[in-house]
Amino acid sequence: MRIVIIGQQAFGKAVLEAFAQRKDEVLGVFAAPEKAGARPDPLAAAATERGIPLYRFQRYSASEAQQALTELKADLGVMAYVTLFAPPEFCAIPKGGMIQFHPSLLPLHRGPSSISWAIIRGRSETGISIFRPTPGLDEGPVILQKRVPIGPDDTAASLYFEKIFPQGVAALLEAADLVARGEARETVQDEEEATYEGWVREAESRINWANHVDFVYDLIRGCNPSPGAWTTFRGQKLALFDSRKSAAATFAAVRGKKTGEVTALSAQGMRVLAQGGTIEVSRVCLGEGPKVAPSEAGIPEGAILGEEPLTR
Repeated sequence: MRIVIIGQQAFGKAVLEAFAQRKDEVLGVFAAPEKAGARPDPLAAAATERGIPLYRFQRYSASEAQQALTELKADLGVMAYVTLFAPPEFCAIPKGGMIQFHPSLLPLHRGPSSISWAIIRGRSETGISIFRPTPGLDEGPVILQKRVPIGPDDTAASLYFEKIFPQGVAALLEAADLVARGEARETVQDEEEATYEGWVREAESRINWANHVDFVYDLIRGCNPSPGAWTTFRGQKLALFDSRKSAAATFAAVRGKKTGEVTALSAQGMRVLAQGGTIEVSRVCLGEGPKVAPSEAGIPEGAILGEEPLTR
């Protein structure tokens, strides 16, 4: 096939390498412009190293972007982790149109933080969808889906890098072949089953220690490594990362203690009380500091996390 790749970051690079390895002709790469001070984009760097034409437009609606894509005369466009809006007239330029990757079982979890939300909501399964891009965000007809289990201790990082990332690359190859053979069946998404969630940012990632320990744990997992589920300690933001949960089996286990209280501290981590159990945390980030063990962050046993407001 003669393809173009539209995307960025490590996933885009892996998709480029996968198509190139099986001798498809990658005619060009469209990558988002880099922001000032940002690290070099892996997909853009890979294209340059391979001598593949690289295009970096601010908007794919621009006539220059559409002209560049037209001149490549591609059979198919492959969208691998795209953050810029691609209008219908841009997507229609390749002979076979475009296919796009999304890390959920569409129509569930449309939106930019679909991996995190699946964990935060306590799901035991998510997936991969390859679909046709439309003006609606993640709303186009689906060509291919793969189910991906969410383990009880999976984080956003482990779910993405160990499961969704490699399976997503393979799914794009499979979907491209279906399109090339004329065997792609496009299924319209069921709007009655659809959900959309926005970014998981500061407001969404704040811990409420009065919530059940299951909810707190799922929030921490879903925000690890970014943006980091957080609470407060002495007026500073305290983000919690590597953790596990334990159930409280008796009233005696929680007698005289408050939710959010650090009930135990060791060199390995700290134990924090929530409703129904405790969260054992081995890595935290206080303020703008590095990720360290709780003892290195100066958190004492008996501290009540989240008790004080955040001082800005």
